[in-house]
Amino acid sequence: MPSPSLVIAVDGPAASGKGTIARGLARHYGLPHLDTGKLYRAVALSLLRWGGDPDSEFAALRACEDIANLMDDPELKSEMVGGIASRVSAYPAVRVALLERQREFAGSEQGAVLDGRDIGTVIAPDATAKLFVTAAIDERARRRHAELTTAGLPVHLEDILIDLKARDERDAGRDAAPLLMADDALLLDTSAMSPAEALAEAIRLVETRLAT
Repeated sequence: MPSPSLVIAVDGPAASGKGTIARGLARHYGLPHLDTGKLYRAVALSLLRWGGDPDSEFAALRACEDIANLMDDPELKSEMVGGIASRVSAYPAVRVALLERQREFAGSEQGAVLDGRDIGTVIAPDATAKLFVTAAIDERARRRHAELTTAGLPVHLEDILIDLKARDERDAGRDAAPLLMADDALLLDTSAMSPAEALAEAIRLVETRLAT
């Protein structure tokens, strides 16, 4: 059984496999899991549904007020919502509004697994183990295309590739909590790995960190 203080931070760009890995780690160690990206997607979906302007920080902040009922909405997976989520996540006011609930989750006595863009650098800088999950951009686009087409959504691979490149630039270039690999994070490149292989390697890396 893991220590109650076991907190695992999983960061990385979109479609790198970090969500699958984080869920697998949570199952393996018997820990609660939070996909922090869903919080920003819920804000984006809230914004869309009441016609708010994604280019307005005030509107995005207002959209943070009532997202609890959107956390399991199927539309969160759409590319439109994902693109807007990447934009609103750059607003400092939005990040502050969502910061405390993420830190409360990370501070649970049960321990936790969180995945996102700034878990190891901002949300849980003292996490027991930190992973930075990445993959080649073409492979990430292929995975996202397969995921969305399986869900029955009409998408094109070229459009997804363009969107992922734009998100990477926004996430890495924003002033508020940019996408960065924490100094003490362990790198996991999943480009040539199956989901099972990636999870096995993630567990090995976490165990390596726990041993030290």
